[in-house]
Amino acid sequence: MTTSINVTTHSFADGHALALALAERVADRLRAGLLERDFALLAVSGGRTPLRFFDLLSQATLDWSRVQVTLVDERWVDEGDPRSNARLVRGHLLQNQAAVASFVPLYTGAATPEEGQAEAGRRIHALPLPFDAVVLGMGPDGHTASFFPGGDQLAAALDPNQPSGVLPMRAPGAGEPRITLTLPTLLETRHLFLHIEGEDKRDVLAQARLGLGEAAHYPIRVVLARSPVPADVYWCP
Repeated sequence: MTTSINVTTHSFADGHALALALAERVADRLRAGLLERDFALLAVSGGRTPLRFFDLLSQATLDWSRVQVTLVDERWVDEGDPRSNARLVRGHLLQNQAAVASFVPLYTGAATPEEGQAEAGRRIHALPLPFDAVVLGMGPDGHTASFFPGGDQLAAALDPNQPSGVLPMRAPGAGEPRITLTLPTLLETRHLFLHIEGEDKRDVLAQARLGLGEAAHYPIRVVLARSPVPADVYWCP
């Protein structure tokens, strides 16, 4: 028997309204971190969905010089590549007020993610976790971060006792080889957000939450079920 996973869903009429609300919420979490610890940590996802959110968050008024930003996963490509998540973060989030924030990339320049894993792991290990906020996305196959169904290291990446902070990932649906934060690292956060858009992704998430059929094994279900804090889902059509 499967159990439904509780999340708090915030629905919006369009992507701009969603991005504005999510930016305000994440900015508040960063301000809280700055007050409590004198620094703040943020992990974000790449792809096209979060660009409006990045643009709006970059304009938030807070002391960005004390904020460190990293990615939940990265395609193993140079930052000059249009598919680089780091390129998107630098071009859309690390602008305006946020231009003075520190960025911790996962891509190291090594030939493969396997060769770059140790250095990427050192970078993540050096961050004073927990994150103040982690913002995830989700694909129509139920993947989040680089936890792809069929991934060669999916089981290891989702292992709650995984000692490594990052792992390489190769999967049929991933395109390029990737590197990803592992589940325990990803979930070492004070606030977890899931940003999805479209009716199709809403339906995928609903199936994953209920554990229906093959959706019972979707990586997003594992993440939400293991999270020590309830996820806030931000959705629009």
